[in-house]
Amino acid sequence: MPDSQEAKKLSNQIEEINEALNDGMIVQVREVLSTMPSCDVALLLESSRSRTRSEIWQLIEPDQYSDVLEDLSEDVRNGIIRQMVPEILADALEEMDTDDLVETLSGLPEAVSQDALSSMDEQDRQRAEQALSYGEDTAGFIMNTDTITLRPEVTVDVILRYLRLKGNIPKGTDTFYVVDRSDQLIGSVPVTELLTARPAVKVEKLMTQDSVAVPVDMHENEVASLFERYDWLSAPVIDKENRLVGRITIDDVVDIIREGAEHSMMSMAGLDDEEDTFAPVIKSTKKRSVWLGVNLVTALMAAAVSDLFEATLSQLAVLAILNTIVPSMGGAAGNQTLTLVIRGMALGHVSDSNARWLIGKELAIGFFNGVIWALLIASVIALWKQDLMLGGVIAFAMMVNMIAAGLAGAMLPVMMKKMNIDPALAGSVILTTITDVVGIFAFLGTATWLLL
Repeated sequence: MPDSQEAKKLSNQIEEINEALNDGMIVQVREVLSTMPSCDVALLLESSRSRTRSEIWQLIEPDQYSDVLEDLSEDVRNGIIRQMVPEILADALEEMDTDDLVETLSGLPEAVSQDALSSMDEQDRQRAEQALSYGEDTAGFIMNTDTITLRPEVTVDVILRYLRLKGNIPKGTDTFYVVDRSDQLIGSVPVTELLTARPAVKVEKLMTQDSVAVPVDMHENEVASLFERYDWLSAPVIDKENRLVGRITIDDVVDIIREGAEHSMMSMAGLDDEEDTFAPVIKSTKKRSVWLGVNLVTALMAAAVSDLFEATLSQLAVLAILNTIVPSMGGAAGNQTLTLVIRGMALGHVSDSNARWLIGKELAIGFFNGVIWALLIASVIALWKQDLMLGGVIAFAMMVNMIAAGLAGAMLPVMMKKMNIDPALAGSVILTTITDVVGIFAFLGTATWLLL
């Protein structure tokens, strides 16, 4: 069935559940929820208003709690967790894989997180605290500590008997990692190779010794790049002493990529990528007000530049009509460059070794685009307003602003990265300010000089 039909089917199911809740059909809703996959229940919760979420959550079976919480966005998950009794929350957290457990706990207020940890048994609490000790957005923070290790001297027959006795293997296991008695990583064995090997063969005969491992402190974006480059399904995580401390699987990397894309998209608008679509009005208003205030300040800066040329505008009203063209074109060109450079940085294409060349390239593109569009706009204005000098003024301003836009669009992300500022969050605002100020000043300043 096509994805669109699946989405429509799920949308209809969500609508039917909400209607059933409104009609008081509690038993029927409980039965439907028990048969739904956890990801669909999570989508139902995220697609409902706050009051309805509480009703739905009370109808979910407790053994579904951990799976549903894993699939929820941070804002929605935190809202539900605040309603849970610490002991019940602890039971749900203990069922989670380490990576999901850490993600859930790290997003909670300190008091709620500590209550949950204190309600967990000793082994699970130590597991959580160890994972939380790693820096956020590192390999250690997203890894899963639930992994099966092998010794090189053990035979295949012994391993298979152990696995049958154990009854299950960790989710997403495609490779077993081989360690020595000090837990140092010395190799890996694919599950498929282990299953097809002769019973008497030892692990040391099957293992690959040149396994690439991920340092525990590596940034998650670098981890995602390695998975993409080498087509990994999983990777071992090691500490500074080369000891195996966990593993990262492809589902974790998919989450990193998706969250990164959401973050970049939402940051452009000054929004939190975890913001709840159905959050209360006051809460959403507070979150968005800061960004709107920043935009107001930048708009006032552009207005202040225009105010410097109030006398010019009062004498030549046509300038007020044309005043938005140059800043608009500069902003569009600059955002193209900004987006390209941010993407290149995210993919690991842009570094200190080639940043200067890239800036020069974008400067040249700004120049040539400036020439092309300056000639075009000069011709249009000269014919429209029957004023060749006015056409020349706007053409010159266009060239200046297009060059400035290319330079700023290329340099800003590089400079902001060195200052540990997210260019996706603040880059567009700063760029717009630059292109507005430069564009208005170049246009009105040149007009004052040549036309008055």
